[in-house]
Amino acid sequence: MTRRRSPLRPHPAATAGRVAVIALALIFALGPVLYGFVLSLRPYTSIVQAPLDLIPAWDELDFSGYTTAMLDPAQGGFGLGRFVLNSLLVAACTVVLSIVVSILGAYAAARLRYRGRGFVNGIILGVYLFPGIVLSVPLFVLLAKAGLTGSLVGLFLVYVATTVPVAIYMLRNYFQALPESVEEAAIVDGASLPQMLRSVVLPIALPGVVATAIYVFMIAWNEYFYALLFLVQDRELWTAPLGISQLADFNVPVTVLLAGSLAVTAPVIVLFFIAQRYLVEGLTAGAEK
Repeated sequence: MTRRRSPLRPHPAATAGRVAVIALALIFALGPVLYGFVLSLRPYTSIVQAPLDLIPAWDELDFSGYTTAMLDPAQGGFGLGRFVLNSLLVAACTVVLSIVVSILGAYAAARLRYRGRGFVNGIILGVYLFPGIVLSVPLFVLLAKAGLTGSLVGLFLVYVATTVPVAIYMLRNYFQALPESVEEAAIVDGASLPQMLRSVVLPIALPGVVATAIYVFMIAWNEYFYALLFLVQDRELWTAPLGISQLADFNVPVTVLLAGSLAVTAPVIVLFFIAQRYLVEGLTAGAEK
């Protein structure tokens, strides 16, 4: 007697096609990155002679592109290491303040009932949709009067002002999806509003908070326009995007450009893998609550 195949079990041809599509997508997505990584480990003369050699020999592995990109100009490099630290500092501070402010604002926007609530929520999203060039002049005037132009503190405040609207919008949608019965049960048990937010709402909303924090970090990490506007005169305060832009000069070897680009991308990749673990823990904690 032959066993009948379950209708829920995918057909072998469909499984093979799915695997082929995924493999093809990975090749197109990761292929250029891996090729750039291989080129960054080869001497410039070797790349000019044989640019399509995908597997470099052990004796031609060269990490000088990374050292040249990361070291300070006084040491013969381009100072990208200092710029990466500046970006890490600004992006981390932006995430902390933006998330703290956005959690309170998003919870109020999701739970409070008042006249004109939809209009206010639309304004919050509309502020984020304004092009950066429109907000640059008033922001520059405000920071100039406060004496914060040409400083990382001023850039940090600008990033907070530009990321809070989108963070509130993202968290508001997540808070609206949470069951109100859990909050009502906490209030019945005698929990105050701060206690309820800290002990009940935030553990359940942790995946949304982490996802929003990653998005805010990537905005602050990759932002170029405001960094150029406020920090262009002081090279010591440049961020990573400004540092990468100087490597695009024709006089810079392609190995240094590729090494610097990969070094700047590494913190975002590491953050994603760390945050992925916290996303799973947040979902588990929310289920236990």
